[in-house]
Amino acid sequence: MLSLRVAILATVLNALIGVPLAWALARRRFPGRALLDLLVTMPLILPPTVTGYYLIVLFGRRGWLGGPLYQMTGWSIAFTWYAAVVAATIMALPLLVRTAKAAFESVDRDLERAAFTLGRSELRTAVEVTLPLARNGILAGLVLAFARALGEFGATLMLAGNIPGKTATVPLAIYTAVQTGEDAAALLLVVVLSALSCVVIVAANRLGARAT
Repeated sequence: MLSLRVAILATVLNALIGVPLAWALARRRFPGRALLDLLVTMPLILPPTVTGYYLIVLFGRRGWLGGPLYQMTGWSIAFTWYAAVVAATIMALPLLVRTAKAAFESVDRDLERAAFTLGRSELRTAVEVTLPLARNGILAGLVLAFARALGEFGATLMLAGNIPGKTATVPLAIYTAVQTGEDAAALLLVVVLSALSCVVIVAANRLGARAT
C-alpha cells in the first residue's frame, strides 16, 4: 500500500509539473532552455544514489531547502514517506518529460497556427488543440513514470531510508528480504513487480503506437 501511495502521488506530481514543462521545452525558446533540459534529464543518466545525494543536499536537515524548514518547524522531510514521494517524482520525471515532449513535437504546427488565426490565445491553443492531439503520448509517459516510481530504489534509500512500516517500499522490502534470507518473500515481490512491469510496457507501447 505504501508503494502504491508513493507511486500514485509521484505520478500526479509528475503530471502537474512534467506536462507543462514538456510543452515549454517543445514549443518555447527561452534563456536557459538547454540547461533546464539537462537538469530534467540528469536523473535518467546519473546513478540513483548520486541523485539521492543531491536530494539530501536539498532536503536534508542541513540542506538548502530542508535546513530552513527544519529550523522553522522542527520537521524534516528526510526519512519520511514524503521523502519517498519526492525521490520517486524526481527519478520518474525524465521519462514523462521526454515522452510528452516528443508527443508535443509531433503535433502539426499548422493546426496551432489555424487556432491562432481564429483568435485563440497560446494557452487556449495548448489546452484545446495541442494537448488533446498529444494525449496518447502523454498517457504513455505517465504510465512509464508510474512504473518507474513504483520501482524506485536508490534515491529512495538515500533520502527516505529503509524503515519497516514507514518508508520501506516494495523494492526496499525485496532488498531486506534477500539480506535476511527470506527468499520466498523476495521471490513473491519480484514476481509481482516483474508482472506489473510487463503490463506497463505493453500499455505504454500501445499508447505510443496510437500517438504516432
